[in-house]
Amino acid sequence: MWNTQELQVQLAIINGQKAPDLLIENATYLHSIFKKWMKGNIWIQGDRIVYVGERLPAQLEGTERVDASGKKIVPGYIEPHVHPFQIYNPESFADYAGKRGTTTILSDNLMFFTLLKRGEAFHLIDQLNELPFSFYWWARVDSQTMLKNEQQLFNPKDIASWLQRPDVLMAGELTSWPRLLQGDQNMMQSLIEAKRRGKKIEGHFPGASERTLARMKLLGVDGDHESMTVDEVERRLQQGYAVTLRESSIRRDLSSLLKGIVEKGWNVFDHLMMTTDGSTPSFYEDGIMDKCIQIALDAGVAPIDAYQMASYNVARYYDITDLHSVIGTGRYATLNFLENEWNPVPTDVLSKGQWLLKNGKAEMQFQAVDWERLPKFELSFELTDYDFSFESNKGIEMVNDVITKVYETDLDLSDRVITNRNECFLLLIDRKGKWRVNTVLKGFADSLQGFASSYSNTGDILLVGQNWEEMKRAFNELKNIGGGMVVAENGEIIVTLPLAVSGGMSDQPLEIAAKQELALKKVLKERGYHQGDAVYTLLFLESIHLPHVRITPIGLVQVLKNERLIPNTER
Repeated sequence: MWNTQELQVQLAIINGQKAPDLLIENATYLHSIFKKWMKGNIWIQGDRIVYVGERLPAQLEGTERVDASGKKIVPGYIEPHVHPFQIYNPESFADYAGKRGTTTILSDNLMFFTLLKRGEAFHLIDQLNELPFSFYWWARVDSQTMLKNEQQLFNPKDIASWLQRPDVLMAGELTSWPRLLQGDQNMMQSLIEAKRRGKKIEGHFPGASERTLARMKLLGVDGDHESMTVDEVERRLQQGYAVTLRESSIRRDLSSLLKGIVEKGWNVFDHLMMTTDGSTPSFYEDGIMDKCIQIALDAGVAPIDAYQMASYNVARYYDITDLHSVIGTGRYATLNFLENEWNPVPTDVLSKGQWLLKNGKAEMQFQAVDWERLPKFELSFELTDYDFSFESNKGIEMVNDVITKVYETDLDLSDRVITNRNECFLLLIDRKGKWRVNTVLKGFADSLQGFASSYSNTGDILLVGQNWEEMKRAFNELKNIGGGMVVAENGEIIVTLPLAVSGGMSDQPLEIAAKQELALKKVLKERGYHQGDAVYTLLFLESIHLPHVRITPIGLVQVLKNERLIPNTER
């Protein structure tokens, strides 16, 4: 981690022969192991704490000195479950999160795994590691949809190459866990390899029964983040799971869960973590893990427990306390300075020895990653009327923004326009133009003429609308802007949300992406979208980890019955 020369300098500072880069004096800091506030001085050299205690360095020439009197200092916050591709990209998310004290991120690798060869993916991850944040990663073992080449893509050899990396801390999340119970050998082999290498395995078990939880625990799963009630928290704790509580743009459960735990008097906070679970950009306007800590404080959780849930508990679970979440000798110099323990929004943020925020002002912005390495979004084909051929009246009805059910429409699907209905045409089209899936979608909008999106679970094209010509117009504009989301109406383009990075991620700062997201959602709401989060609806239309009916590259699928209702059509 630190080379011989760096270690010699660090020892020389302790021996009084050299001065540290930074001295934080009169610090009142949270000691994660003792679980209490302590006082002392913190010596920092480069990105590492070289001493914490009552002493002052013998040498101080050239040292930056910061008087922390009147502040409380806590370890940098950790987000343990990030999908860093939700319109933003990993770099822009980390840049935004870091200035709010969330400086360590455990991230989904799905987009890198599916879009890039191994060497290219690892190159981008290595570039992210050059930033003054701490990136860690998952190793996915399934696509969370149905791909023709699922077994070939998610093969044990390639997954093992990810698990070999020290910055990959877990396998999962297991969205296609029913396949594991049915004896999927590829998945089983990958999970055995994860265990052999000491990696955690994260489940994805919304509404799971005690029997399911027990079976998945026997198969090696360590944790789950899908508790929606206090009873579900209890069920997971009883089965020995690490439980991560969620506050996200589609599930705002954290407050009710924590209030329920406090009311029951459970002394279980050392075994709980918190996550925002890859929310959309505008959700983060009022914070990330600092938001979760504030919710915990408001729910009656003791301050130290609240901070530990967003730092030390995560580091201990993933066995990285030698680097993170202890303000002690040898750890990364990653600290949040607070006005007091009741306000988790930091006034100053130090991450790996670099100031991200100082006296409430951002110190730097990062653009180190070469996103050009991701494949460009290019559509080399045109849509014709033949692409709007509908051979079945079966479709998807939205129960809420992510839950669906099968329905049958009485529309004449040869008509080019739908009027006065809350039904839309729905197409999923291969980004290379080789196949399409045609169905109908009820409950998404009632006056949406044309909408196109390259933001989807698989990176293929979603078309939604009530007018074939406007759907084509939106599709063509999608080609022109190089990917994103487009609404077309009455011969005009109403709104666009450009996603310049491979058609799935914005190359803009998260704040700008959030404004663009809100503008798109406003237009969709005006045209009848009344569910919770339109962006997540687009993402989950293909996601088979939620039951009932989904549109996938192999066709319209009834998930629970493993039945294909409408096959895909070759173009």
